[in-house]
Amino acid sequence: MQPEKSAESVVRVRDLRDLDAAFSVREQVFVAEQGVPAALECDAHDRAAATRHYLARAPDGRPAGAARWRPTDRGVKLERFAVLAGFRNQRVGEALLHKVLADVRAEAPGALVYLHAQLRAVPFYERAGFRKEGDLFEEAGIQHYKMVLG
Repeated sequence: MQPEKSAESVVRVRDLRDLDAAFSVREQVFVAEQGVPAALECDAHDRAAATRHYLARAPDGRPAGAARWRPTDRGVKLERFAVLAGFRNQRVGEALLHKVLADVRAEAPGALVYLHAQLRAVPFYERAGFRKEGDLFEEAGIQHYKMVLG
């Protein structure tokens, strides 16, 4: 029997090594797996001082997932949630979302929290209290819904 894989820890990225690991997770999921052009996946917000990056690690220390959030003129936008294929359905995404939302509440209390969810991720975000807002749209060749917390 294979040992259960789960997120050992989710940390806010504070050094270049963890940032590179988070970018690697995103590249594997979005570019290699989903076919998102690299120029769209990596953007100017990645290096902005106000953007917060997160990395989830497996119990053995391997990177398992990544995410980021940033303030916008509309509130706080959660972005780039990615979990490597071998760690999906192991609560890694849940751990990432929990840590990100805790930090958002601490740093931007009362802000509107929203995201653009890939169609297949909508149920995940609904379970966390997000609701769809508006019509289905396409971003980077993938169908999305805007979702708002609350």
